[in-house]
Amino acid sequence: MPPTKIHKGARGCSEAAGWPVLGIGFAHSSPVGGGTLGGVKIATWNVNGIRARVSSVSEWLARKRPDVLCMQETKVVDDDFPFEELTRLGYVVKVSGQAGYNGVAIASRLPVSDVSTGLYDDPPEAERRVISATIAGVRVVNVYVPNGKGVELPSFPEKLRWLERLRVTLDTREDPTRELCLCGDCNVARDDRDVYDPARLRGRLHFHPDEQRALGRVLDFGLSDAYRALYSEGGRYSWWDYRGGDFRSNRGLRIDYAFVTRSLGARVTGAEIDSEPRRLPKPSDHAPVLVELA
Repeated sequence: MPPTKIHKGARGCSEAAGWPVLGIGFAHSSPVGGGTLGGVKIATWNVNGIRARVSSVSEWLARKRPDVLCMQETKVVDDDFPFEELTRLGYVVKVSGQAGYNGVAIASRLPVSDVSTGLYDDPPEAERRVISATIAGVRVVNVYVPNGKGVELPSFPEKLRWLERLRVTLDTREDPTRELCLCGDCNVARDDRDVYDPARLRGRLHFHPDEQRALGRVLDFGLSDAYRALYSEGGRYSWWDYRGGDFRSNRGLRIDYAFVTRSLGARVTGAEIDSEPRRLPKPSDHAPVLVELA
């Protein structure tokens, strides 16, 4: 039997704004200019420790060649991020990390500008959970939403408040009429299709109505689920517990998303949850999600 509680190892509830952002790499040779570019692929992946997973990430980048990869749970301070392995593949890397927990990064084969970090009201010591940048005319917002740990714990209402603050951050910094992609590990399954056993998991962490409403208010900014717009069936998941043979039995959750504004949604031509990296030895417990734009 799967565990009564779902454990993903996430901690904390808040994030910091305005830290220095470390970035190393070189730009892709394609001309970009100030406007949008066709044929862009944007991916998101909770790598669950980039140093432990850098070979898998590098191999996946070489195979799938996304233009942008948003990573969560890098779990490393900026100076210790393994930049060389990704720059060797042609990626510029912008990071906002911390030791042992959390951490986010954006790797891009295209020029990157207007990088910002954190939520609008984050103190300097807050956890690193948000990094944003403009790439090929698209505003990319990479988030790692707090886990919540348990609906009975103080960290659960903190998770809900974090999502409220994310919505305020979007209202404060971003424009819903522009091409924008908010992606990452949201730690919330949105409906019955996104969990392996809705009746059993309803009301528990990651599938609680309060979480769903809080995420829904974020989407009310003007965002829609790029993957769900193309695929309506259930049983497609992005996370499986390491324990109990959950991946082999497909006892998973879909909690990793690429949400797009209306103008960007009109350009979506494909979406994929790539479970192949989850089959590797010592994998992340998440699968990458990929969206293709015309």
